[in-house]
Amino acid sequence: MSTVLIVEDEARITSFLTKGLKAAGFVPKVADTGRDAIEMALLGDIDIILLDVGLPDIDGFQVLEQLRGQGVTTPVIMLTARASVADRVAGLEGGADDYLPKPFSFDELVARIRLRLRPREAPAADPGVLEHRDLALDIRTRRMRVEGQWVDLSAREFALAEVFMRHPGQVLSREQLLANVWGLDFDPGSNVVDVYVSYLRGKLGKERLETVRGVGYRLV
Repeated sequence: MSTVLIVEDEARITSFLTKGLKAAGFVPKVADTGRDAIEMALLGDIDIILLDVGLPDIDGFQVLEQLRGQGVTTPVIMLTARASVADRVAGLEGGADDYLPKPFSFDELVARIRLRLRPREAPAADPGVLEHRDLALDIRTRRMRVEGQWVDLSAREFALAEVFMRHPGQVLSREQLLANVWGLDFDPGSNVVDVYVSYLRGKLGKERLETVRGVGYRLV
């Protein structure tokens, strides 16, 4: 089971996250100050960090800066009520892997945690070609082979196809696809995901991308 370090000084939120993460199959650990978080992260037995910005000693941005400065590469998801674009940019440019403003959906948080952990569970040497049944995606040439025929993809189509090819059979929500292909600042009310899934269906075959009603899409 993956260990999640919760860096949060508000007891109510800490309790909520701890109970929820245990129920979801994770092992939660808690640090209520930035300095405690740094000390625990440096021990190296943490798989992912949920980092609040507002802490009683040093803020989350400083914690992140110190961790990255000391070579800690553990994925970090920042959780904060400060949802301005400037704050998100500061967090992401400072080395955060994701940024989730409060209040947030717990299900979305768990989905983002699993998505950030997945590359760490994959083989160290990332293959140059992702394959699934009769599909092959060449990471170097940014082209896709469908039933032996090469298909050219636009930059966004390729990025979307790569997410699906890295998670075959898994239901991916529109929010996950938006975050990974268009970025966290993109309007969540946009239908751009549906539009580009339609484009991909036209090139890969409609039956390959299944709609999961009320959730998102799955590469079957």
